[in-house]
Amino acid sequence: MQTREWIEEAWAAGVDKVRTASQRIGARFPHGSHDGEYQLMPPVYWTAGFWTGLLWLVNREHDDKELRQIANQCEAQLDDLLHDYDSLSHDLGFMWTLSSIANWQTTNNEFSKRRAMVAASHLAGRFNINGRFIRAWNQPERTGWAIIDCLMNMPLLYWASEQTGDPRFKIIAEAHTMTAAKHFMRKDGSIRHVICFDPVTGVFTGTLGGQGFSEDSAWSRGASWGIYGWTLGFKHTQRREFLWIAERAADFFLGNLPDDHVPYWDFYLPSVENAPRDSSAAAIAASGLLDLADAIGGGKGGYYREQALAILESLTKFYRADESEEAILLYGTGNLPMNQNVNRPLIYGDYYYMEALAKLRGKQGLWGPWDR
Repeated sequence: MQTREWIEEAWAAGVDKVRTASQRIGARFPHGSHDGEYQLMPPVYWTAGFWTGLLWLVNREHDDKELRQIANQCEAQLDDLLHDYDSLSHDLGFMWTLSSIANWQTTNNEFSKRRAMVAASHLAGRFNINGRFIRAWNQPERTGWAIIDCLMNMPLLYWASEQTGDPRFKIIAEAHTMTAAKHFMRKDGSIRHVICFDPVTGVFTGTLGGQGFSEDSAWSRGASWGIYGWTLGFKHTQRREFLWIAERAADFFLGNLPDDHVPYWDFYLPSVENAPRDSSAAAIAASGLLDLADAIGGGKGGYYREQALAILESLTKFYRADESEEAILLYGTGNLPMNQNVNRPLIYGDYYYMEALAKLRGKQGLWGPWDR
């Protein structure tokens, strides 16, 4: 099958899955799939934006009134959270970029714009000025914690600066991204999941394994967040240091993939025998690599694009679910240390897979910079 043919077939199959799933899921919030159907989570959960993001990706291509209505209903259900401080964490970007900003970008909905501005203000309020990082979760013992995933929340802040002309949001996003570059990446290009600071002085105090195998291992989805997150940092700021570190993260990720281009859940396992893969890490990395390829250009950019294609083709051939499954991709690993959604489809794996296919079809992702 020619490259363009398999991309179009994969996109069409994914669109069919989303439309079919929407009939059952409606305006609710899927996470991991069990027994062929996505389990539904409350809107407070960090993955609440990905179903909405999928709906906007498909609607953007096919102008589907029913999917647009569901996306609007999902977004409205997040409103109460904007007034519930205890429920909000660092994941505001995942939630409101893929709902409110996607809506505003598509429909010019001013109410969605205001929602995203409130979310951006909450996210900026989590910035620790001494440590120059955005705090992760809300538990008292985690006051000084930051996680690699949060790089993907920075576009919400860049967008807020673009809309208001106020540089404070962008300054915070740049500072957090630079702190991440300093502390999350090891010398070999592997990525830590959790880093810790003294919340008063801002002094770096250590690292934690988080969702990885150990403190010294390399959780594969963390590596994919790094590729994509630092690339987005460059796209929004044009700071070359963000591009260079994104390349280091990409080179580590690609240099440690198995033959089928889909990583095990951690790159530094003592043994991969019976170890689960993480198709979501592959999909996230592929989408980020496509942006990285465009940012770099030339031969190195061409290499990253070829690798993204190889990952996506492997996911398409060997990791897609059949019609008995509501999800698109099989064999994601949500959180192995907590035994959550291991070898299960994951909504964010589906989202990033479809986003990467959309990019191959000439469209932008939903993380900006925005073309308006």
